Amino acid sequence: MKSDKELQINVLDELTWEPSVNVEDIGVTVKDGVVTLTGSVDSYAEKSAAEQAAKRVTGVKALAVEIQVKLPGMSERTDADIGRAAENAIEWATWVPEDRIQVTVEQGWITLSGDVDWRYQKEAAENAVRYLTGVKGVSNLIDIITVQKVSPAEVKANIEKALKRNARLEAQRITVTATGSKVTLRGNVRSLADREEAERAAWNAPGVLEVDDEIDIAA
Repeated sequence: MKSDKELQINVLDELTWEPSVNVEDIGVTVKDGVVTLTGSVDSYAEKSAAEQAAKRVTGVKALAVEIQVKLPGMSERTDADIGRAAENAIEWATWVPEDRIQVTVEQGWITLSGDVDWRYQKEAAENAVRYLTGVKGVSNLIDIITVQKVSPAEVKANIEKALKRNARLEAQRITVTATGSKVTLRGNVRSLADREEAERAAWNAPGVLEVDDEIDIAA
């Protein structure tokens, strides 16, 4: 197990290694394996990049992101401008179903609502707007619906196969339980990024409407 000091150094090193992040703007504290990121950055894109960088570090058990987005004057946009840009971006996004996503903007914060058939479509909608100039944050409230009927046994088998195919994951450390359209993941992985990868694999299985991720982080 890494000490809190070792984790802090590792996270700072990873933030320094990430070219889209200015590490001088970000503070890192660690207590009992829980990492907190503080400070202020010029864009929501940089905040997201810092979050993903910290998640890649082995041994980080949980992550609290308290980074503030403070846009420089040239990046300020009205909510109406951001809303129009977000609607256009979603309209042009290949994987987002047409006419099913609603966009609202308040003080630079985008809220997405509506429904899609797959998790990757929900993520695609968020990715389409997160890098727009003027955005301070994104709340993704899009629901996932499906008409596909797949037996729990088939869902479980499909996810287990997907985990075994994934080069990043040690599939034997993860157990899968399927009940109806709900999947529960248990076990342990080495990083928060690996945990997200396992969860993504579960969401990709036909028939899944809910994923309960109970995977622990164990270096």
